[in-house]
Amino acid sequence: MQTVVEEEEAVRSGNIEGAEVRMACLDGCTCAVAVLCICLVLAGSVAGDSAPTCDLVGSSEKESAKEKAVIQKLMPLRAVNFTTTVTTGNDTYIYSFRVCNNASQDLSSGLIQYNEKSKQTIVVGRINETHVFNGSDWILLTYRGGDSYKSHCSQEPRKAMVMISCDRNTLADGFTIMSEENSKESDCLYLFEMNSKLACPPEDTRLSVGSVLLIVLACLLAVYLIGGFLYQRLIVGAKGMDQFPNYSFWQDLGTLAADGCDFMCRSKPRNAPAAYRGVGDEQLGEEPEERDDHLLPM
Repeated sequence: MQTVVEEEEAVRSGNIEGAEVRMACLDGCTCAVAVLCICLVLAGSVAGDSAPTCDLVGSSEKESAKEKAVIQKLMPLRAVNFTTTVTTGNDTYIYSFRVCNNASQDLSSGLIQYNEKSKQTIVVGRINETHVFNGSDWILLTYRGGDSYKSHCSQEPRKAMVMISCDRNTLADGFTIMSEENSKESDCLYLFEMNSKLACPPEDTRLSVGSVLLIVLACLLAVYLIGGFLYQRLIVGAKGMDQFPNYSFWQDLGTLAADGCDFMCRSKPRNAPAAYRGVGDEQLGEEPEERDDHLLPM
């Protein structure tokens, strides 16, 4: 008997130790999953912080709040890559433009020029030297700090200017190059244009005076009809069509309108004689008998 009891105790102790081992394994898996989730969150936050964006000209403390607001307004275009193709002589150039994002593998390249013949890529403007201002229905976005000219424009860095005009029918469209000014000694530039509803002013949703008056009149009419109906129904005890307020007045409204029109539009007084006389029964009297006695021989 003692041997059997000892064996049962050993089995129970073995089950307990196995359960403890399984619990320890589960806790270890849970900790590993938690650590993995934390690492993913941290990696995502670091990637989000390192994502390229527009850096306005000047120190961050002195950046214009108005320029920041305009940049934030253009953020829906950040994921869109705009391209346009221009052929000059035997060369074909492809311009790629992105709003506050890299247009190529070159860091901070906001607008690039690609020569299909020579396979050469030139950075026209960089997003880390951004300048922007706007008007009532346009936004001018400027990227500076591009690759330097080799032989003209005093070898200064290239500069791209993108004029975004208001068009409420599209989010962004019509990206084209207008001109390249490179014949000056300095301040050369590339000028582009495009259309976007983001450059449009906010629509005025305020009601006009006429709309307000119509709404007030509609409310007054509703109060008059509902209140009059309830009064006639509950207080006066009217039935049928008599429940409508001032039913007799509305019934005679057409006659009153006709009388008013007759009074206002009649050009002659009521008692003025008519310009013509009709043929009535009272005018059709018996005709006098014609006698022909004078025609008989005497």
